[in-house]
Amino acid sequence: MINIHPARITKVLPDSIAAEIGFEAGDAIVAINGTRPRDLIDYQFLCADEVLELEVLDAAGKTHSLEIEKDYDQDLGLEFETALFDGLIQCNNRCPFCFIDQQPPGKRTSLYFKDDDYRLSFLYGSYLTLTNLPEREWQRIEQMRLSPLYVSVHATEPEVRIRLLKNPRAGQILQQLKWFQERRLQIHAQVVVCPGINDGEHLEQTLKDLASFHTGEVPAVASVAVVPVGLTRFRPQEDELTPVTREKAKEVISQVKILSRQFHQKFGSSVAWLADEWFLIAGEELPSESEYEEYPQIDNGVGSIKLFIKQFTDAATELLPPKIYPQRKFTWVVGNAVENAFQPILKRLNSVEGLEVNMRALSSDYWGQSITVTGLLTGHDLLLNLQGQDLGEGILLPNVMLKHGELVFLDDMSIEELACKLDTKILPVAGVEDLINTCIV
Repeated sequence: MINIHPARITKVLPDSIAAEIGFEAGDAIVAINGTRPRDLIDYQFLCADEVLELEVLDAAGKTHSLEIEKDYDQDLGLEFETALFDGLIQCNNRCPFCFIDQQPPGKRTSLYFKDDDYRLSFLYGSYLTLTNLPEREWQRIEQMRLSPLYVSVHATEPEVRIRLLKNPRAGQILQQLKWFQERRLQIHAQVVVCPGINDGEHLEQTLKDLASFHTGEVPAVASVAVVPVGLTRFRPQEDELTPVTREKAKEVISQVKILSRQFHQKFGSSVAWLADEWFLIAGEELPSESEYEEYPQIDNGVGSIKLFIKQFTDAATELLPPKIYPQRKFTWVVGNAVENAFQPILKRLNSVEGLEVNMRALSSDYWGQSITVTGLLTGHDLLLNLQGQDLGEGILLPNVMLKHGELVFLDDMSIEELACKLDTKILPVAGVEDLINTCIV
């Protein structure tokens, strides 16, 4: 039996139907037209009707019944504390490269939750393995047409995938892909390459198998991201993993490029793309913008650097003035993986008279990495590298370093705590326009 909790409201959008009715944060939706929503998917589906009968539990614990008439598909204007009202579908795989197992003990509880939930995949693009789904959830995916989903494949050969996921059900991936194909549902796949386990001939087989599902009007496999395994100093010693070397990165780049060209000739699409990190590790030039097509795997770091630079160039033309007054000086912190790629952005910012931006490209002492993407830098790393230095008016901090919706780093240090220790302002920036406006306004 599924235990469904009332959907607790955290925010009521101004000028919305909910605001007009008088909803407040702390209220909760119990049922819509007699049905208790399991999750945000149910909520959105049920709220599409023009007439809604709501059972509401207010913050004081009192139950109310409301009837709302609205336009079809008109949003009520509510946000909730979680997208899942019946709890998380937990992951029972034991993937050796799982980031959850590569963290130190004693941090906030949420960092250790292992989810394998198709709802979060559908709503937010998080990856799942399909190994933890009971039959009723497969039926729901089909009935509600929950597509596309984002699937961690890693290998299509049963014995290799079982070795990686440490789950005997992992060997069913090709049958599961056929299930999606037969129902005209889609997935975006990812392959985390672990040298010595699923690289070489295994990687070639995996990509060819996945590309074979890129057929028809609705390809079951819409795209594939090939990602290097990321390791930290906290990982279990018996994990049998080896880091990706410069030589291995060059080998994988060459291998995937050859296959992608073959796929493009056959399907009119590259199908499989390499994460930017491969080129940074190999010290090679990033592909051109056109090679990323519609950026189907942007959230997997495929093309994200090129897209960021393009967006900055476009925004800078419109937003950056020739000079500013009074003069301003900032420190822009990024991972050292993007140090060279972001030089054109730094040069353009510093071309504004009166503006000085100093880039600090850091590796992560916290995780024990020599090459670090920006999103993995922690408060510890910033404190270690920046303490006692002239940081100007403050630190321009890409918000990818922070926990979603909170001003907290992955090591549990808060922005407030870091600002106090560095005796400077921390200025979180989200995207190129925010970066530019923070510098000049």
